[in-house]
Amino acid sequence: MWEIVHSLALSRRSVLGGLAATLLPSGLSLAGPSSETLLHRDDFTGGLGQWVIEAERGGRFRAEGGVLDIDSPAGVTLWFRHALASPVAIDYEVMAVSEGGPNDAVSDINCFWMATDTRASGGDVLAIRRSGAFAGYDELRTYYAGIGGNRNTTSRFRRYVGRRDDRPLLPQHDLSAPEHMIAPNRWYRIRLVADGNRIELLRDGTPMFRLNDPAPYTCGHFGLRTTKSHLRVRNFRVYRLPG
Repeated sequence: MWEIVHSLALSRRSVLGGLAATLLPSGLSLAGPSSETLLHRDDFTGGLGQWVIEAERGGRFRAEGGVLDIDSPAGVTLWFRHALASPVAIDYEVMAVSEGGPNDAVSDINCFWMATDTRASGGDVLAIRRSGAFAGYDELRTYYAGIGGNRNTTSRFRRYVGRRDDRPLLPQHDLSAPEHMIAPNRWYRIRLVADGNRIELLRDGTPMFRLNDPAPYTCGHFGLRTTKSHLRVRNFRVYRLPG
């Protein structure tokens, strides 16, 4: 059984009431440069109303106290409900938890962005319900990154092309050096960019993956993803980049 702390009404109030604020609880700011416009945010104080969960074998998913806690025994994706359009940047902080729990594997800080589904009318990923198993996402057209995958031995970026069993991987996007893996119980700042041909993932301000995409995906959904792992996420923001 899932244990989901879910309050749509509270979530809507927290989002609408907090749009003017840009300070973190610690007093540090996650606001983008003045040329960027804040589109969406989730401070994880009022439930999971902004997210759709696809979990392979259930799990424990909570959004409270400023943190989204994802504790899953198998594959899970949490889709952000709002569709996004480029030029856009997605910011959040994420930690792989190691506290002795059954799923505290320190692996798979993963995500999709600008995702559409070739099987859905208009490509809407929320129009199709998936099991949460990784193979169920092959038909997406999306950018995908997995940091510390395969039990924290690989970090990879892929441009999905919407075909079953076809997840292209370029050599420069297949990383295995220790510095590209995950340290336990450490907060990482992630920024995902879709800005015309420029596609990027930055970790702690440093580009980790880059793609100059001649046929970029310009609209779609964002999804947090992991498998048999325990993650915490905070300070989720989406910005419109200057066009």
